[in-house]
Amino acid sequence: MSNDESATQPPLAQTSASASSEGPALAFATPRKLPKPKSLSGQVVVLDIAFAGMGGGGFEKITKPFLQGLGPRLAAWVDHHDHELHAEYAQDPRFVLATKAEHGACPEMIDEALVERVGPVDTIVCHTDFDGLASAAKWLRGGREPYPGCDADAHAIDTRTGQPSETAERFDRALRARPRDAGLFGLIVRHLASGLSDKHLWTPIDEAARELIPIEKETRRAAASYVRYPPGVAIVDIAKGFKAVDKTLLLLLGQEREPVSIVLDSASVSVAAAYNSGYNFLELFGLQGGMPTRVSVPRNQLAMVLRALRVDSEALHDFG
Repeated sequence: MSNDESATQPPLAQTSASASSEGPALAFATPRKLPKPKSLSGQVVVLDIAFAGMGGGGFEKITKPFLQGLGPRLAAWVDHHDHELHAEYAQDPRFVLATKAEHGACPEMIDEALVERVGPVDTIVCHTDFDGLASAAKWLRGGREPYPGCDADAHAIDTRTGQPSETAERFDRALRARPRDAGLFGLIVRHLASGLSDKHLWTPIDEAARELIPIEKETRRAAASYVRYPPGVAIVDIAKGFKAVDKTLLLLLGQEREPVSIVLDSASVSVAAAYNSGYNFLELFGLQGGMPTRVSVPRNQLAMVLRALRVDSEALHDFG
């Protein structure tokens, strides 16, 4: 999954946990919900956290102050999400930045040479999806995969292409069921960092994953309400009449109907297309920073989105 939140819940509040009694501390974050630099100890590495979009002053108000607050304590920032300001940091060796097209997931950007070059760190800040947590675990393991094929699994899950292994699906389902559970995040990093050596750790992870079953059921019920419009857009409004849904799954179900899917809730318009579709919603909607094939804008910008996609005005009448 991308740095866009997958559930209909608000962004995660910053939470920290110790990776172990001896290893680096962990801090879980999202691009728009970063921890306060003073709460992070020592040298810090940031993994799978996109620069905040520039719309509404996101980068200037969120990412830049975070960078300034860390100052020389920033050991490395490794990320694979498109942003126009990447070029400004290209000459700083601490920043290992790529686009989604170059690297579909963050763990594949981390290897033993990078971890060795950066040196010891005291805190790892990582995103809260499988991609981000696997990145943290790989860093804790000195740049080695937590299990064979973990990098490929992270790529498959974050791009929603290919088929992840059963192991990865167990993790991903648990995270989709509890997208704000910091305790679960820490448990998953611990399990991955240990190379899956403690089989007992699967029990709480699988318990969390089972909670996704009713959410998936509600998501598929919501998908039945998609309305299709030329030239290739499917729209569903979940602002009323639905319980918790998995927004990522709902968007994917929309793409089974039309190339572009739109999910409306009370606050936002989420737009998505396949990872390799060729769409660039950042350019199309005049946005800066983020994933080209999945974006969210405020609900009051629905008319702009529909015009840019050349959807008939009938859709705005139906959903406006």
